[in-house]
Amino acid sequence: MSNRTFTMIKPDAMKNGHAGAIIDRFIKEGFRIVALKQTKLSEEKAGEFYAVHRERPFYGELVEFMSSGVIVAAILEKENAVAAFRELIGATNPAQAAEGTIRKLYATSIGENAVHGSDSDENAKIEGSFFFSGLEQF
Repeated sequence: MSNRTFTMIKPDAMKNGHAGAIIDRFIKEGFRIVALKQTKLSEEKAGEFYAVHRERPFYGELVEFMSSGVIVAAILEKENAVAAFRELIGATNPAQAAEGTIRKLYATSIGENAVHGSDSDENAKIEGSFFFSGLEQF
């Protein structure tokens, strides 16, 4: 079990001005920010990041959406980070997300669901390394 997870604040939440409130929530929930950057994914890089979904029907829309605007990428640290973060962000579908979760508060749909959260310790490491070198993690 790892104490780190990876997240992105997605283009919809950035466009709607929710990044500050979302980052504040990370901190208030006891996550330490290990790495943080604002960036914009090209379609190529978004496709590479989400390659695991390449055969899924939503892949094209996902790549288009994730390359449509600025994102904030972050590595967060906390005991049992992946599970704790998944609980904090809530269900992918904001209509099914628990009250008070990030997606319940800030997501507008299944596709535009405000934040990405790693689904396993292994993926957290892979995803964090996609965006951050070792020199960028503190």
